[in-house]
Amino acid sequence: MAGQAPNMLAPPTDDELLHAQADLWRHSLYFVTSMAFQCAVKLGIPTAIHRAGGTASLPDLVAALSLPPAKLPFLRRLMRLLVHSGVFAAADDTTGSAGTYRLTPLSWLLVEGEGAAPVVDGHPCQVPVVLAGTSRHFVEAAMGLAEWFRKDVPAAAPPSPFEEVHSAVLFDESMASLHPEVDTVFNQALAAYDHSGFATVLRECSEVFQGVQSLTDCRGGDGAAAKAIVEAFPHIKCTVLDFPRVIGNKRGDGVVNYVAGDMFRAIPPAQAVMLKLVLHHWSDEDCVKILTQCKKAIPARKDGGKVIIIDIVIGAPSGPLLEAQLLMDVGMMVATKGRQRDENDWRDLFKKAGFNDYKIVKKLGARAVFEVYP
Repeated sequence: MAGQAPNMLAPPTDDELLHAQADLWRHSLYFVTSMAFQCAVKLGIPTAIHRAGGTASLPDLVAALSLPPAKLPFLRRLMRLLVHSGVFAAADDTTGSAGTYRLTPLSWLLVEGEGAAPVVDGHPCQVPVVLAGTSRHFVEAAMGLAEWFRKDVPAAAPPSPFEEVHSAVLFDESMASLHPEVDTVFNQALAAYDHSGFATVLRECSEVFQGVQSLTDCRGGDGAAAKAIVEAFPHIKCTVLDFPRVIGNKRGDGVVNYVAGDMFRAIPPAQAVMLKLVLHHWSDEDCVKILTQCKKAIPARKDGGKVIIIDIVIGAPSGPLLEAQLLMDVGMMVATKGRQRDENDWRDLFKKAGFNDYKIVKKLGARAVFEVYP
């Protein structure tokens, strides 16, 4: 018809569609990789390889894990997928089909040591993170995303899919009351996640803590980070602030002081306040409230006042690191009212809370270390 715009929508080629079909399978079955990952953790495969001296054959694993010998061919298939995804490495070929395996940096994080001692110094075992992220409760919440998007909720910060599906708020007393066992799993995961890599921060960003005389660690939990700070910098007087149910009966031990309170209402005064992997659990509005209390708790910049923030900053180059940051963002959307943020998002929060300046001291993996100044 005269005057009709030409059709600019050219269909893909056959070759492109065949590759797209493979991509469709891959995206539809990504959960199988997660479940295979969970299976390896529950079976204890990383620990078994570690105890075998760093490499283990399929028969070694079957014996160490007390598996029925008939399951060996199936274990081979599971391990082949996990070698491809980088969880393990093949010690004897490039595909993992021959059946001898070794640890990768990822599976090192999943080796369970004796007691609570980490196998890799400064990096506690991340098994609880895997078990929480692949748990039925988390997966069920994610499966409700489409229904959650369709629901018309006028509130600025609607309940998370997790809250709607399970009628409880993650890391809240409501979760402990309704699902105490699940609450324990997620709190163990939170502790493992929070403590991972902090020793690296102390080594790589020591200038952040040099010259600081006092520090309040907001949502500092069991005080592990505060104790690590005092061990590295004995001159710093540390206080841990957390909710009363977290602090419990903890008392100051001469090294770290514990305060049961609410960071939304008041923060114990100190030269520096630290928020380590805290703000991504909260909405922008709540973050501004928390940061405003931080600003009240510290002195002027000329007197050394600052807020130390350790958190994810979206913006890694395209690849696995960026994918991890984006997955963590959607994961927070599923489970909490929080989010992961890029540098512009962080800058906006600091400005709204009344801070004058900030700098990124260093990026460490998916995370960054900020200093924020009043």
